[in-house]
Amino acid sequence: MINIFSKIFYFLFLLLPIFLITGPAIPDLIITFSLFFLIILIFYKKKYYIFSNKLFLISIIFWLLIILISFFSYYKQASFQDSIIFIRILLIPIIGYYFFFINTQNIKIVIYIIFLTVCFVLIDTLFQFVNYDSELGFKNDLLGFKSNWYGRLTGPFRDELIPGAYVSKFGLIGYLFFVLNKKNTYYYYGSIFYLSLIGVVCFASGERMALATYLLGLLILLIFYTNQRKKVLFSILTFLLLTFSIYKIHPFYNDYTIISSTHYHQGLTIEKKFNCKNDKDKICTKIINLQPSFFEVLKNFKSSAYGEIYLLSYEMFKENPLSGIGISNYEKVCKNNEKYNNLMKNYKCAAHPHNYYLQWLSEGGIIVFSFFLFYLFYLFYFIKTNSGETIYKLVGLTSLVIIFWPVMSTGSLIKNWNGISIFFIISICLSLSKFKTKN
Repeated sequence: MINIFSKIFYFLFLLLPIFLITGPAIPDLIITFSLFFLIILIFYKKKYYIFSNKLFLISIIFWLLIILISFFSYYKQASFQDSIIFIRILLIPIIGYYFFFINTQNIKIVIYIIFLTVCFVLIDTLFQFVNYDSELGFKNDLLGFKSNWYGRLTGPFRDELIPGAYVSKFGLIGYLFFVLNKKNTYYYYGSIFYLSLIGVVCFASGERMALATYLLGLLILLIFYTNQRKKVLFSILTFLLLTFSIYKIHPFYNDYTIISSTHYHQGLTIEKKFNCKNDKDKICTKIINLQPSFFEVLKNFKSSAYGEIYLLSYEMFKENPLSGIGISNYEKVCKNNEKYNNLMKNYKCAAHPHNYYLQWLSEGGIIVFSFFLFYLFYLFYFIKTNSGETIYKLVGLTSLVIIFWPVMSTGSLIKNWNGISIFFIISICLSLSKFKTKN
C-alpha cells in the first residue's frame, strides 16, 4: 500500500508545474497531502536521519521563529494561522530533494515537464498577444480566458500578473531540456529561440520585474556559462530584435495618443483610435488608463504606489524592530492603525509589502528577517558546494537569483500559489545541484 501511495504522490508532485496553471487549490492540496505522506514515510521506512539534516533543521527553526513572533503580533489569530500552516510550504524543498527527485531519471522527467509547460504558456500567451483589438485590448487566449485589465495578458492563468513571472522563474530550468538533448541537430537554434521567446513574453505581458530579472539571469549565464557564451549572446540579440520589431509593428504600441502621464497607479491616460463598428469609414476613440511608464515611477518613486507601500513597510519595522507587526498582519494593521493608514496618501492599503525582504522585515522583525537571509545563504551554499555538473548548478543558482533578487516587486511567500511555486523551484534547484548525466 505504501508503494502505491508513493507512486501517486510522486506523479502528482512532478506535475505541479502544470497544476500551478489551474490556480492555488490543486497545488495546495497536493503539497498538504504530500507533507502528511512524508511524515508517514519517514516513520514507516525509519528514515529518521532526516530529522538531523541541516536543511530540515534550518527550515524548522525558521518555522518556529515565525510562530514565536506571532505572540507579539497585532492580530494574533491571523499571524498564528498563517505561520503554523506555512510549514507545508517550507518543507517542499525537503520533500523534493530527499524523497521525489532522488535520482537522475526523476530529475530528467521534471525538466521535461517544465519545458513542455513553459512552451505551452509561451504559445498560449503569444496567441493572446496577437489576438488584439484596439477597442477591447487583448482578447481570449487558447483556453478562452480574457484579461479584465486593458493592455495586460493572462495567458492560461486567468490572472493578468502571472504569465511573465511564470516563464521567467521556470524558464531556465526548462532550458535544460536542450542541454539534455544537445546532440540533437536542432539543439542550438531551438535553445536560442526558446530563450528569446521567454524574454518576448515577459515584455509583451507588461510584467517589468519579470523581464528585468529574466534578463539578469541571461546576463549571469553570459558571464559564467563560458562554453556556450555565444549562444546566450545570440539569444539576447534575438530577443532585442524581436521586441524592437514588435514594438514598431504591433498596433497595441502604435494606435494611441498620450493625453497625460503621471507616476500614479493607472496614471498613463491615452486615447485609443479604431474603426467604428457601425461605420468602418469613421474613426472612433476611447480613453483608457494604463500603468505609468517605468521612468515616471522611478522619477517620483516615493509617491508612487510601490514607494508608499515600501515606505509603510519600513515604518512598521522601525516601530516594531524585533518581532515586526506579525505574519499576514500588513493589510489589517495598515487599515486599522491611523498612523500607518495616513502614510498611504494616494492608494489603498495593499495585501502585503510586495517584496520578500520587506515582508519579513515588517511582519517578522529583525529576528525573522536575519534568519531568512541565513536560509537563503544556506540554499546558495548548498547548491554551490554540491557534487553535480556545473551547468545544472549554474542554472539552479541563477534561478534563485531571479526569484530572490532584492530590488523588485514580488508576491507573498506566505500565500498559497506564490509560496508553493517558489519553494517548488527551490526544491528543483537543490536537486539540480546533485545532477550528473553520467550517473
